Amino acid sequence: MRSSLPLLLLLIALPCPFTQAKPPLPSQRLVLIDQDGSGPGGSDQMSMMVLLQSPQVKVLGITMVTGDAWEPEEVQHTLRMLELIHRSGVPVVPGAVFPLLRTQAETMHQTASIGNSFYYGAWGSLAQHSAQPYHGPFIIPPLPEGQPTTRALDEDAAHFLIRQVHAHPHQVTLYAAGPLTNIALAVSIDPHFAELSQGIVIMGGSLNPHTDDPEFTTDPRHEFNFWFDPEAAHIVLRAHWPRIDLTDVDISLKTRFTPAILHQISQSHSPAAQYIASYCHQFYYQWDELAAAAWIDPSIITRSTTLYVDVDTVPGPHYGDTLTWTAANKPTLEGSAGPMQPVHVQQDLDLNRFERFFISLMQAQPTRQ
Repeated sequence: MRSSLPLLLLLIALPCPFTQAKPPLPSQRLVLIDQDGSGPGGSDQMSMMVLLQSPQVKVLGITMVTGDAWEPEEVQHTLRMLELIHRSGVPVVPGAVFPLLRTQAETMHQTASIGNSFYYGAWGSLAQHSAQPYHGPFIIPPLPEGQPTTRALDEDAAHFLIRQVHAHPHQVTLYAAGPLTNIALAVSIDPHFAELSQGIVIMGGSLNPHTDDPEFTTDPRHEFNFWFDPEAAHIVLRAHWPRIDLTDVDISLKTRFTPAILHQISQSHSPAAQYIASYCHQFYYQWDELAAAAWIDPSIITRSTTLYVDVDTVPGPHYGDTLTWTAANKPTLEGSAGPMQPVHVQQDLDLNRFERFFISLMQAQPTRQ
C-alpha cells in the first residue's frame, strides 16, 4: 500500500479558502490639520470633516489659526463640530490669534490709498459692505450649534505640530487650509520640522483664475490665506518640505457646494450628514474640501504643473499677492528664508469624481480611530 503521507503534507501546506486570514488593511495616512475653523458649517468645517470621515486617514490633531474668523471662536466651533460628528477624541490646539507682521490698523490705513478688498475674514469691519458682524479677537459670541463640553489642549499650536512630527518622523502630512502663521512659527522654532514631515498640502494662492467673480477679476494674484499673513506664507513656501501640493483659487473656482449636493448628503442619518444638513447652507466654492479630498485621492486631480511659488512681502498695493516662476526663470538668490522649493500646483480636476467622493464621505458613519 502506497503511503499517503506526502499527500497529507501537501494538503496541510495548501491554504484553505475557508480559514485563510484576510490580508491586513493598509496603514492609515497620518495628517495634522491646520485650519481657520470658522463655523458652524462652511468650507472650513467641511474640509476638516473630509479628513475626519475618511477611513484611510488618522487625524493626529487640529491646530487653529485666525483667518476667516478669530482663533478663539474657531476653537469653540471646531470642538463642537467634533462632538456633533462623534469625533471629540481628536485634540484641538489653540494657535496664532494675529499674523506675524500684518496688523488690522495698518491694513485699514492702507485701504485709503490702495482701495478696499472684497474680503477681510476676521477683520470684517474693514469692508464697507461686509455681511460678517465684527467683534474683537477674544469675544466669543453664542454658538448657534451649542457650546462644546470638551476643551482644547493646554498647548500652543506650533509646539504641538513639532511634537507630533518628531513622534512620527517622515510619516505626517501637514494639511494647511488657512493663513500659515502656525506652521511658519513651527518652521522658525525647529529648522528640521519641515524635512521631518512627509510634505504639506496648502490651500492658497491665485494665479490666473478664469472667472467673473469680482473678488478676483481686478486682482487675480490676490488670495486671502496668503494675503492675511504674507510673511508666514513666504517662510512656509521656502521651507525644506519633501513635497508641496497647492490647491489655488484657479482650480477651486471649478467646484461649488450646491443645494443638490446638500440634498443628497441630507438623506443620510450619519452624524456628519446631519451636521451639514443643519449648518451648511452657504453655497460657495469648495476650495478647502478639494485640497483635502485630492490628498486622499490624487486621481481627482487630472492636470498639474510644477512652479516655484512665493508671496510679495513688500508693503504696497501688491502686498500678499502670489508670485510664481518656472524652473527656467526663478530667482537664484536664496534669501533669508532659504531657497525656493518646487510646488505641485493643481490645474484641473474630475469634478464628478470629487463630488461623489465628498458626498460619500459625508454620508458615512464615523470611523473608529
